[in-house]
Amino acid sequence: MVENKATNNMSTKMEDNELVITRGFDAPRDLVFKVWSEVEHLKNWWGPKGFKLSVAELDFRPGGFFHYNMQSPDGYEMWGKFVYHEIESPEKIVYVNSFSDPEGNIVRAPFSATFPLEIRNILTFTEIECKTTITLRGGPINVSEEELNFFKGMFESMKQGFGGTFDQLAEYLAKV
Repeated sequence: MVENKATNNMSTKMEDNELVITRGFDAPRDLVFKVWSEVEHLKNWWGPKGFKLSVAELDFRPGGFFHYNMQSPDGYEMWGKFVYHEIESPEKIVYVNSFSDPEGNIVRAPFSATFPLEIRNILTFTEIECKTTITLRGGPINVSEEELNFFKGMFESMKQGFGGTFDQLAEYLAKV
């Protein structure tokens, strides 16, 4: 696929204690949704640039989960988990994201004892003329004021992280 630079612009903002990211992709919505829902696709683009993703399990349905391990180039490992709450193919995915241990139990982020345990994310997929826009709205749930303030302080870091992940998604979509 030919990349359309205008489509791939990303906007990021903080709104009502949520991180809101909008990014366009030069691919049809059905394909973009599919690469969020199947192991053989997710393992090729999800996570920070330079990290290797290993999928422990993916059960893509409401009540199901995605349990994964990310390994940095220097061998550092982090585990993560999505618990799916709502799936409307190909329009919407609602999931709660957290750091986890290898067994899938929710744990604190390895970089901070005050990062929220759970982040609720709503992904929406819209299509115009075979180009798809993803909007991600993510915010902490069941948090203390200290955890909320830490989350808001991570805005620039999260913006960069999702920017890199979405860059990898755009590159992957151009190949499939």
